[in-house]
Amino acid sequence: MTSHRAFPLPPGARAYPLRTARGEFAVVDSVPKPGAKGKGVVLMLPGFTGSKEDFGLLHEPLAERGYRVVAVDGRGQHESAGPLDDETAYAQRELARDVLAQAEALGGAVHLVGHSLGGQIARAAVLLDHSPFLSFTLVSSGPAEISVSQQQRVKLLRDALTMLSMTEVWEAIQAMGPPEEVGGPARGLGDQDQLRRRWLGHSPAQLLATGRQLCTEPDRVAELAAVPLPFHVLSGERDDTWPVAILDDMARRLDAHRTVVTGAEHSPNADQPLPTAHALADFWDGLGLNPGPAVPGTA
Repeated sequence: MTSHRAFPLPPGARAYPLRTARGEFAVVDSVPKPGAKGKGVVLMLPGFTGSKEDFGLLHEPLAERGYRVVAVDGRGQHESAGPLDDETAYAQRELARDVLAQAEALGGAVHLVGHSLGGQIARAAVLLDHSPFLSFTLVSSGPAEISVSQQQRVKLLRDALTMLSMTEVWEAIQAMGPPEEVGGPARGLGDQDQLRRRWLGHSPAQLLATGRQLCTEPDRVAELAAVPLPFHVLSGERDDTWPVAILDDMARRLDAHRTVVTGAEHSPNADQPLPTAHALADFWDGLGLNPGPAVPGTA
């Protein structure tokens, strides 16, 4: 992790490298508020071109509900190191194994949350080994490849990355005014300097590999439905990456709890953080689990 943070921390949170069997991963970690009964640990995975900061507005309301929140930069994202030109390090199975190592480092028995690309990586981890997880929430993350219009955006980005530097691509992104899923940040996350620094922290190989995954991901909902975990599908009321009707159908196939956050689009965690946090906590509370107190991580 860098010594000078691009983004301010949520109240009461700390940033540190989480040590795992597969290396260190940058996290932002917040514990339950004083006086709140600890209800468990939540591991949150960001989407394509995103970072742990995408969940920054969820930390405080979830801490008030008794949940410890650990948001992580995946390998090659923002403040987590990764090779710059070796795409094999970012194969979905490798990223899924990273998630399992992160859960293990947190003591297991975690609620898993994945936004967009993070949801598909989280799904791959659950299909490898569901035992570290108490539940799985997919946030604006669909059953298979992204929409055709978004595939076109991702292809433009991947083509640019093969010819231009990360700085040059950032300048092109600003000129294009792309949606959230291709470099354009969720509203309210930070100013242009902060977002530029986050972009430049990403590995080009990570973006190339995961962009390809978004465009070719097969439908694995039937496999996931066979896993004995409680599922939650949460989204905004509009989404250009996976249309809401597709997310509704996926929730039915998973027999999942379904939340549609009014006034939100592809990033309900940023668009409408308070109702999103309450929907997450209500789901976990409703499971009636007692995983024990939140245990501090390893810095």
